[in-house]
Amino acid sequence: MQKILDTYLDQRMLSIFLNGIASGFPWVIIGSAMTLWLQDEGLTRTAIGLFGSVFAVYSINWMWAPLLDRVKIPFLYKLGQRRSWLILSQGLLLLLIVLISFTDPKQSLVWVSFLALSVAAVSATQDIVIDAYRIDVMRVEEKDKLPATAAMATSGWWVGYGFLGAVALYLSDFGASWDRVYLLMSVFMIGFMAVTLSLREPSSTREEIQANTQASYEELLGGHNLWQKISAWILTTLVEPLTDFFTRFGKTALVILAFIMLFKVGEAFLGRMSLVFYREIGFTVGEIATYSKLVGSTLTVLFSILASIITVHYGLVRGLMISGIAMASTNLIFAYLAYVGSDTTVLAIAILLDNFTAAFSTVAFVAFISHLTNRAYTATQYALMASAGNFGRTVFASGSGLLVDGLNGDWITFFIITALMVIPSLLMLYWIGRKFRYLFA
Repeated sequence: MQKILDTYLDQRMLSIFLNGIASGFPWVIIGSAMTLWLQDEGLTRTAIGLFGSVFAVYSINWMWAPLLDRVKIPFLYKLGQRRSWLILSQGLLLLLIVLISFTDPKQSLVWVSFLALSVAAVSATQDIVIDAYRIDVMRVEEKDKLPATAAMATSGWWVGYGFLGAVALYLSDFGASWDRVYLLMSVFMIGFMAVTLSLREPSSTREEIQANTQASYEELLGGHNLWQKISAWILTTLVEPLTDFFTRFGKTALVILAFIMLFKVGEAFLGRMSLVFYREIGFTVGEIATYSKLVGSTLTVLFSILASIITVHYGLVRGLMISGIAMASTNLIFAYLAYVGSDTTVLAIAILLDNFTAAFSTVAFVAFISHLTNRAYTATQYALMASAGNFGRTVFASGSGLLVDGLNGDWITFFIITALMVIPSLLMLYWIGRKFRYLFA
């Protein structure tokens, strides 16, 4: 017990938690708040579901992640590699949210879509830095603390998405127009920027390792002239992180990426349509804010810490297996909610169980992919794996509204289908666990 307390009282955990809040907040802007705004403007369920495809940007942020490991931002670099990129992305998010507040989706849906896409791109960039910071700030020999860092990041994310999302919904329910809600919510970005300025830049041998790798590439290319230096820099920055990942895991790397991509697809289908579902069966915006956002997020914060303890006890692979089965099972509770209608007791039970299993699966999932990174290429390799997960959760789930419409609004069947979506990924996880048993011992 003392070891657990010492782990969570580590000052670095507070930094990880605060960064998690900043990571979750943009999902309010282009997720829950935008969903209800679009619904109020009269868009169809299919259109709302397809609008969620802007989240696909999170699935390709690995493409520019190498730049965040190496490129130094003029003037801001004195803050350090991680903090400079973080303050830049947060400043851009502040600007974009303010611009959204001056739009009208009904009159300029294309412009709103472009701004939402821009928020997703900048937010995905912020996530690269936040995830790299979370791993870099812990020493290599502290790998047993990775589940705890995952718990703090997950807790923070849900505070940003849930608590701040509840603020947005309450503001709307109390009569504020959605454009005004967005303008008021932009103030939170100023707070996140202040937190970034207070962070400690993590120490790292990353630059030394990359410099040695670049020198090796220059020798391989036959010299040190300008062209060879540029080529070696490109190879070190863009190619080496991916080469290292696929060299370490071989053909199994593709199975790992496929598992990551499919593991939380069912949860994403449920999440994308949950607010529409709540409204359709009779819950008010205020009830949604209270149960889905406020209560749900509070539970997730507490459950994330419990999930990290369980994950440490059972190990990453077994923890993922148990959480995956539990996560799929709780989707069936929503099928029952669809059957009984707007019963707040059933809603509370569904959210209680769903938030526990979501926290459990997320903590184990984040710790799992953090464990697989090489510290010399943290941003790139974590982004590659996280992008695979985001691809499944966003691209596939963008058809969630289409599935509901195809079922003629049969929510019961919809939730049963989402529960079955986890099966392929669990079979892959079993194979990965047997193949790399030594790695997760």
